[in-house]
Amino acid sequence: MPELRQDPATKQWVIMATERAKRPHDFKKPSQPEPLPAHKADCPFCPGNEKMTPPETLAYRQGGPPNSPGWWVRVVPNKFSALVPEGSLTRREEEGLFRKMDGVGQHEVIIETPHHNQGLALMEDKQVEEVLLAYRERYLTLRENPRFKLIIIFKNHGLAAGTSLDHPHSQLVATPIVPLNIRHRFEKAAGHLDDDGTCVYCDIIREGLRVRQRIVMETERFVIFHPFASRAPFETWILPKEHQASFGSISMNDAKEFAKVLKTTLFQLYQGLNNPAYNYIVHTAPIKDEHEDYFHWHLQILPRLVTPAGFELGTGIFINTALPEETAAFIRNLSA
Repeated sequence: MPELRQDPATKQWVIMATERAKRPHDFKKPSQPEPLPAHKADCPFCPGNEKMTPPETLAYRQGGPPNSPGWWVRVVPNKFSALVPEGSLTRREEEGLFRKMDGVGQHEVIIETPHHNQGLALMEDKQVEEVLLAYRERYLTLRENPRFKLIIIFKNHGLAAGTSLDHPHSQLVATPIVPLNIRHRFEKAAGHLDDDGTCVYCDIIREGLRVRQRIVMETERFVIFHPFASRAPFETWILPKEHQASFGSISMNDAKEFAKVLKTTLFQLYQGLNNPAYNYIVHTAPIKDEHEDYFHWHLQILPRLVTPAGFELGTGIFINTALPEETAAFIRNLSA
């Protein structure tokens, strides 16, 4: 019969619809779209088109002036930014009830490769390392701005995940507020620390390694698993074994190992599910809480294999038609 499972980190419930569950191989896409070219003349992220983007904030290149070809990772402000650096942080009342403020923040695009058709899953390990080091460098720079309270790094891959450009890229947004749904995640983690004296994510790692049926891979520094209350088929978490509240605390060496783990995980999804659309998000503590014990940064991958509908939108309870114990075993068998 169906099960209701609760995520111990957020206390949110998920329905495991076991009676209409699909086997993991049923989620594999039947065919691939036409292959992309290595370079596209009108793509603003392809080399030679640097003038089509705002001036870069970071680039890894071998010589040459800024905003010129020769780079292998490039970071630029989003041309259609959700937030902008200028403005006031003063909150204003309107009509005695409604509150607003200027849309202050920073919205950047990390262009992951000069090659239009080379996604993270197919890159060399060294190139993925460079992408992760760019994440780290921009995080550490933006966290010094006192106007920013939270920095989120995310990637949309594929049309179903909301991407508008095929060229491999991810995004970073620094905000002057901590949004309510993210604050809820932090409050539940802080409550667990108050009640039990432990980090809920460290407890999840410990219990996951004890049971092991949802573990996909384990390295010296990281653990990769499908969570007990997965919101979607093949939802995957990557957590550092060492307790760190902030992604900004990651060392250079750990960032390199994290890159290898991320590339391997994405390649497994690419291979096993025929390059599905997905979103990933780096969940990290607010800047002011980077040294607190309650949170544990991690990366969450959500393949876009199903579409949330009215029940999910109305209740916030997601329906998952694939058991994480089975999807994790499917991915482990790919590696074997």
